[in-house]
Amino acid sequence: MADTPPLDERELRARVRDLVLRLAPEPPAAPPEDGTHLVEELGYHSLALLELAFALEGEFGLRPLDERAARDMRTVADVAAHVLRERESGRGG
Repeated sequence: MADTPPLDERELRARVRDLVLRLAPEPPAAPPEDGTHLVEELGYHSLALLELAFALEGEFGLRPLDERAARDMRTVADVAAHVLRERESGRGG
């Protein structure tokens, strides 16, 4: 995939939102907003959050999620911000 152009921020946020929705234990009727809470609104629990972390690593080529970063991800926007930070720092593909 070296020939694939990098995603712009809008595209990346959309892909993160799609992934979060696809893995949500309690998917909403409408697509989640950036401020949608993973646990309270989408039903994420510890195992589902772990699955999301692995999916993010695979989808975006990120390094394994550390405990601090995992605790900081409470909303869809937090997940997207993490992916953006990792990619900008060169730790994601």
